[in-house]
Amino acid sequence: MERQVKTPIRQWGRLIYRYRWAVVTAWVFLICFLGFFAVRTPSLLHDSGFVPTGSSSERGITFLENKLGMSAASLDIVLESTSGENLTTSEAQNRIWEELAPLRAQSFVQDMYPSIITRRPATDDITAFTVLLKETSSEALGHFEDIKAAVPQVSGTHTYITGNLAVYHDMSSAVKHDLVRAESFGIPAALLILLLLFGTLPAAVLPIAVGLGSVAVTMGSLYFVAAQGISLSNYLPNMVTMLGLAVGIDYALFMVSRFREELRSRTIEEALSIACRTAGRSVLYSSGAVMAGLLALCLIQLPVFRSLALGGMMVVLASVLASSTLLPALLGILGHRIYAWPVRFRKKPGVGSGGSQAWIRVSEFIMARPAVIAIVVAAALLAAAVPALNMKLGIPSAEVLPPTYTSRYGAELMKEAYDMKEANAIVIAVEFGQPYQDPASIRLMKSYTSKLRNMSGVHRVESYASFLKEDSNVISKELQTEVERLHVAKGNAAVIGVVPENGESDPATVRLVQELREHPPQGLRSFYVTGSPAYKLDIMDRIQNSIPYVLVTVLLLTYMILFAAFRSVILPLKAVVMNLLSLGASFGLITLVFQQGYGADLIHVSYTGSVFAILPVLIFCVVFGISMDYEVMLLSRIAESYGNDRNNERSTAIGLQRTGGMITGAALILAVVAGAFMFTDNELMKALGLGLTASVLIDVTIVRILLVPALMKLMGRANWWLPEWLSSFARIKPEKVQEDSHRSI
Repeated sequence: MERQVKTPIRQWGRLIYRYRWAVVTAWVFLICFLGFFAVRTPSLLHDSGFVPTGSSSERGITFLENKLGMSAASLDIVLESTSGENLTTSEAQNRIWEELAPLRAQSFVQDMYPSIITRRPATDDITAFTVLLKETSSEALGHFEDIKAAVPQVSGTHTYITGNLAVYHDMSSAVKHDLVRAESFGIPAALLILLLLFGTLPAAVLPIAVGLGSVAVTMGSLYFVAAQGISLSNYLPNMVTMLGLAVGIDYALFMVSRFREELRSRTIEEALSIACRTAGRSVLYSSGAVMAGLLALCLIQLPVFRSLALGGMMVVLASVLASSTLLPALLGILGHRIYAWPVRFRKKPGVGSGGSQAWIRVSEFIMARPAVIAIVVAAALLAAAVPALNMKLGIPSAEVLPPTYTSRYGAELMKEAYDMKEANAIVIAVEFGQPYQDPASIRLMKSYTSKLRNMSGVHRVESYASFLKEDSNVISKELQTEVERLHVAKGNAAVIGVVPENGESDPATVRLVQELREHPPQGLRSFYVTGSPAYKLDIMDRIQNSIPYVLVTVLLLTYMILFAAFRSVILPLKAVVMNLLSLGASFGLITLVFQQGYGADLIHVSYTGSVFAILPVLIFCVVFGISMDYEVMLLSRIAESYGNDRNNERSTAIGLQRTGGMITGAALILAVVAGAFMFTDNELMKALGLGLTASVLIDVTIVRILLVPALMKLMGRANWWLPEWLSSFARIKPEKVQEDSHRSI
């Protein structure tokens, strides 16, 4: 039994209309103030956010820094001869060493030496030097341009700076470049679509203004967060821009469309009130679904996910606030001028209120054969998801950048000239109960390293005991000095290097790391397995162990939000299942492109073979919520019509006719905004852009237009089923709007 009451959201539109000028003035001030800081935010973001805080690998790194004085930050200077000269000769090495003397003299340099990694044959024209810094990574990134300037250009060579620090710096540079590139394409394309949809300039410009304003407010707010020393990922600006423009424009599009429709037969204040009550309500539920997905990212114990969740939730909140306050105020000021400055793309401006003949024919086609359409579409989506079953996850480093960046090209030269298994060796940090030079410590080290050499998957083992003769447990003063200079042992601490037979991400190497951790030697105070293989394993474990909780959280919260919106048991469940189908298809496409390389050249993907490990869960959380926007908009229209005449088939047809063009336009806008990031320099943002674009286009063209109406027809009144014991949740219906039967939303 439905009850009719007046609700606060009904009065919201009238309240905004009454104070429209004050609302706009406040927003203009806020956008200008925070926009001033927004452009400075990317310069404060240096970290990638992939530190598995508290893990064995992270604690091991801290142990080595504190106990052995190992540098927290380092660089690799890679030199490539311009003439094919052999750079490994004593003469060439001495000349290079002299030319690098100004770098060694810098106050931030702790040590520098030729790379100790085993060389590959026939690569004598490439050489590398390792530079250890006295600073932490954050300190070094704060003045990395000065560090780069201090590296001299060695005569007769091309000089490249690589290593994690250089990659992080280049990623920050790529973020700034990518934002400009994506916005310069995405915003004009979105404006063009809006002009095609509405046919008038003011109606097209308003959603763009809301989207840009939301991004500016969010980025400006994040400046003050980063300025407090809180570490935020350098992926954050891309995420905020992509998501802010996408949802900000979409939410505003729904509001403007409904306002224009109501304005044809009502006063400005009445039209605004109804738009806020209907489209505004849908925006609130849609944003709730997006927020649920972003909130679930916080369950993964990695800073990158928490950074993206924070930025994402802030920009969605800003978009909702702007769509609920700034936009209605602007609409109230414009009034009938929303139809001014028509752009002659079409005979009649705007999205027709009666539904186009094309959507009527689509509706009739679906209603005539719902079972066939549902089976064919579901089968096609399942088939498209098949490649995702073989998805291989990985964690690239320099590979996230194209070879045009010096850090990526330098890394490729390192792979060409050196055995990178040594550079990416497993590192074991140990703490004895007595000094490392004590005979008991030496015996324990020799015994353990001997055991390590006999383990499967181990290529070589090195420690300070490797300098001693097999029958000797005494270390000379000279050797102690050399060992401590190399930061191999000091006090009660020592380090062991384990070079695996396979690559750092190979399953055999992963098993080796796990076995080392499961069987620590007896007699040690502390024992940590770290190094690149262990570090990446800890990241993967953090992600994979959190996935069940993320899935349950997203699905449960989304179901609850949709249940609150539609007061039905079946509709939310159906929406969740269909979202999973469209997501599976997009995962299949990502696997084909980024792992198997199909079409990779079209979007300039330079690294294939695996999918970045954070992508599946990130795309799931972001896309699941955004896709629900269209589900909510379509079902809201269907539900409102069903509430008027209780005719499921007619309500479904009206919903499709009324929202088909608007939802398609909104999806195209999101596709061009997100799709613009497919052509940026960052491989993560390319994949996120592709995944978001593919998911939304599949969702709108196949799921919402075909599958949703077909299932609505098949299930009939069961769509609206609410058990008796849940009858207390039956919708409290707002005071009915006096509309003719042909304008049910």
